[in-house]
Amino acid sequence: MSASTRPATGEQYEIAVGGTRAVITELAAGLRLFEVDGVALTETYDDDAIAPGAAGITLAPWPNRIAAGRWTQRLPDGGTRTQQLDITEPARGNAMHGLLRNTGYTPLEHRAESVTLSAGIYPQHGYPFHLIHEVHYAVSDDGSLHVRQRLTNRGSGTAPVALGAHPYLRVGDVPVADLTLRVDAATRLLADPRSLIPTGTAPVDGGEHDLRAGRRIGSLRMDSAYTDLALVDGEHRHDLRAPDGSGVQLRTGPECGYVHVFITDHTPGLGLAVALEPMSAPANAFNSGDGLRRLAPGEELTISWGLRRLPA
Repeated sequence: MSASTRPATGEQYEIAVGGTRAVITELAAGLRLFEVDGVALTETYDDDAIAPGAAGITLAPWPNRIAAGRWTQRLPDGGTRTQQLDITEPARGNAMHGLLRNTGYTPLEHRAESVTLSAGIYPQHGYPFHLIHEVHYAVSDDGSLHVRQRLTNRGSGTAPVALGAHPYLRVGDVPVADLTLRVDAATRLLADPRSLIPTGTAPVDGGEHDLRAGRRIGSLRMDSAYTDLALVDGEHRHDLRAPDGSGVQLRTGPECGYVHVFITDHTPGLGLAVALEPMSAPANAFNSGDGLRRLAPGEELTISWGLRRLPA
């Protein structure tokens, strides 16, 4: 491929086995495509575009937002220091989706059915730590995609961290409005309507935000995180189904105690779209402490998640 035709997201790493296929991008170690037997189960985009609406990208060392980009660092002597991150969501004044969204990842291993990519986070204003983010993707012939994200502290200080990803799901050519979304969560995070920073929690309890029995997308629009996720055989499961019962399921490990639901018709190039975002912590975790890990030198945070085709 010549430089003039190289995709905007860099090198494309295809992995496949049987009818299961995925494409991973150099930029942000993003999931650009996941399909089974030719049926697309994630949204994709053209070669000349970067991921619209963060479609498919991985998120480190935090997912979602940090209010005003400010947080308080705990110092070894017991003191504190206010840290100011770059504002990457100007419309709401927040730091958004970590520090690797615009970073190219290096391949560590690429096989027919799997790929492992890595990128470094280096000390910078607002985040004075050195970490390595490693992302492993693998497909299996049962129609599944398996993802492992690992963040390792390579520096000398204790670093606050969380991990997440931003896949947009679909079921082939079925109109998104006709799909039914099920999120097996008992609690919703309340948020300030302007900043979308969490302000508290509330039980869903059969109300309009209760997605446990499934809701048709239709006119539903949402930008909300959920927690108290049900565990089934040691994992959380949420799904998006077509009227005939076929669909795609998001599976996350118990370390992903949160899932963010983003249903929008304002993402250029995607139209009406549904993102189900696995997260180890919610928005503003650097300040709230909810779900937050503090990695000492040499320690790691690992999350696992994946997608699976659901037959009709």
